[in-house]
Amino acid sequence: MSHGDGDHERYAHYVQKDKIMASALEGTPVVALCGKVWVPGRDPKKYPVCPMCKEIYESMGAGGDKDKGKGGKDKK
Repeated sequence: MSHGDGDHERYAHYVQKDKIMASALEGTPVVALCGKVWVPGRDPKKYPVCPMCKEIYESMGAGGDKDKGKGGKDKK
């Protein structure tokens, strides 16, 4: 896992929806599919999707429906 190398500053990451909600309510960190750990706080729509998260997500067989299973893209 990576905690401070700056990659999470450049990308929006895929995270389970329930984890995003818990983080928003409790301020707890989330773990993206790629392993990045951070507390979400910025609009993920303003950033490109993390290539590693995207690859993992698509390999899970969920690539057909862009919104299903994505959880939330969020970025710090």
